[in-house]
Amino acid sequence: MNLTTQKRLAADILKVGVNRVWIDPEQLEEVSRAITRESVKQLIDNKAIKAKPQKGTSSFRSKKIAEQKSKGRRKGRGSIKGAKGARRPKKEAWMTTIRALRKDLKDMRDKREINNTTYRKLYKMAKGGAFRSKSYMKTYARDHDLLR
Repeated sequence: MNLTTQKRLAADILKVGVNRVWIDPEQLEEVSRAITRESVKQLIDNKAIKAKPQKGTSSFRSKKIAEQKSKGRRKGRGSIKGAKGARRPKKEAWMTTIRALRKDLKDMRDKREINNTTYRKLYKMAKGGAFRSKSYMKTYARDHDLLR
């Protein structure tokens, strides 16, 4: 028995898509006899025709992946997209390094490990990119007898 007309009418009345219309399998005869909008409305009131619940997109998998990433998983070489400078810009890396160097230089000056002349010299060298880390800067100062 063909119920396309009834389904179409019910979908229009219920304001859902045709695929979301559910017809009670035990009342198929009664539904097939309904050919007017009024008779379909009556069947909807009698619960012979219903709208199926809307399906949503589950966020379970995305939440699970986010949780894994917060633990440091799923971040290996195969997961990396984008250039090296896109994930952590060069400027950001430089800012982190130079701030650490300058803070260390100030501490050394305040503790009287270096004098103002040496401080200025090392400061300018750091600005020029001579040191890649604090340990390199300290090694340089030690090797060149700049520390007191």
